[in-house]
Amino acid sequence: MIKIVIYDDNASRRESLDLLLQSYNDFIVQGAFNDCSNVEDEINSLQPDIVLMDIEMPNVDGISGVKIINRLFPNVKVIMQTVFEDDEKIFDALRFGASGYILKKTDPNKIIEAIREVMNGGSPMTPSIATRVLKFFRDKGAVDTQNFGLTTREMDILQHLVDGKSYKMISSDLNISYHTVNSHVKKIYDKLQVNSVSEAVSKALQQKIIR
Repeated sequence: MIKIVIYDDNASRRESLDLLLQSYNDFIVQGAFNDCSNVEDEINSLQPDIVLMDIEMPNVDGISGVKIINRLFPNVKVIMQTVFEDDEKIFDALRFGASGYILKKTDPNKIIEAIREVMNGGSPMTPSIATRVLKFFRDKGAVDTQNFGLTTREMDILQHLVDGKSYKMISSDLNISYHTVNSHVKKIYDKLQVNSVSEAVSKALQQKIIR
């Protein structure tokens, strides 16, 4: 059972997400809140696997929320949701530990896929968000050009991750199993000395491993 907590200041949005998620037998929504004012106590009490986090909320917003969760509850995965494609907020959310970033207009099925992807170690991003992340790091430049001993296959998979592809999409594109993709990603983590897809993508672009 995947335990989920929702943070969103829009009551109808909270209700819609609750109904969507509760329609799946392996999901349980433990709580839904309108801001992150009590996020520490709520996450400590509920111990969810996944948090669906709105960015723009009154009082304590989603950026502050993900920062608190990542610091105190590092095993809890946070997927950011927003109606905006604001570059600064995108990079702040990822920098402070968000595991994924999707737009609220994302198709409901894609939201479900994003949750499952995060539970399998992935870092889902809406394609337009992935493009902005890619452009940001390419524009920022790099300090090194080594490839950290990555194999050709690992480089292929890393390129797909930079492009915002899910494990399932990589599996289909490269005609390899989901398990094989996951195995390669773990090796990429070890070689890059990172712990998540967002960190791997950031390092790949900063170091110009992927151009």
